[in-house]
Amino acid sequence: MRILLLEDDKDLGPWIAKGLREEGHVIDHFPDGKDALLAAMGQDYDLLILDRMVPGLDGLSVLKSLRASKNTTPAIFLTALGELDDRVEGFESGGDDYLTKPFAFIELSARVNALGRRRTGAEDNGGETTVLRYGNLSLDLLARNCEREGKAIELMAKEFKLLEYFMRRPGRLVTRTMLLEQVWDMSFDPTTSVVETHISRLRAKIDKPFTEELLRTRRGEGYVFGG
Repeated sequence: MRILLLEDDKDLGPWIAKGLREEGHVIDHFPDGKDALLAAMGQDYDLLILDRMVPGLDGLSVLKSLRASKNTTPAIFLTALGELDDRVEGFESGGDDYLTKPFAFIELSARVNALGRRRTGAEDNGGETTVLRYGNLSLDLLARNCEREGKAIELMAKEFKLLEYFMRRPGRLVTRTMLLEQVWDMSFDPTTSVVETHISRLRAKIDKPFTEELLRTRRGEGYVFGG
């Protein structure tokens, strides 16, 4: 994979880059957020690894700018900011994973490979279909495409994962806690609005422009897709 690494620590940055290169990845390492943003906007990457606290432009702002420009490249935040609010902020900005410092390289490597398999479709799917369909909505898990009534729908990485979770469970009640645990890998937190925010964004894309509503809310219970 071609990976953009934003890390300003003079020891940690080269150490991460060296380890990932030894695993066969191509690494573009930047210590400054502005340089990283310019590179990400001009080059196709398979993965972004972003430190949140760097000179010039912080990693969170870099990712927000990329997501605003419709860049859906998966992103891992690598940071010392490990409080729940920090992680929620990272996910809400469009991040796909969040690893706090200090960390073991083997864990970073595993997360990198997991996101890489998800993006490229190299993961053995055990005979499962690679295209999920419900009515006139389709989700191609390998090409990472979504269509409804033949019209392309552009989804951010977390929206794609959220829709995949729903489409694998048509007609079943899905609770907020289930989504936090399975889509965001977070424990239940009554104060976070990350689920509601992403549900609203997903609805605006897959339901609002069309006649039939697929994703419905059951007040006080959760959500039901289709059925």
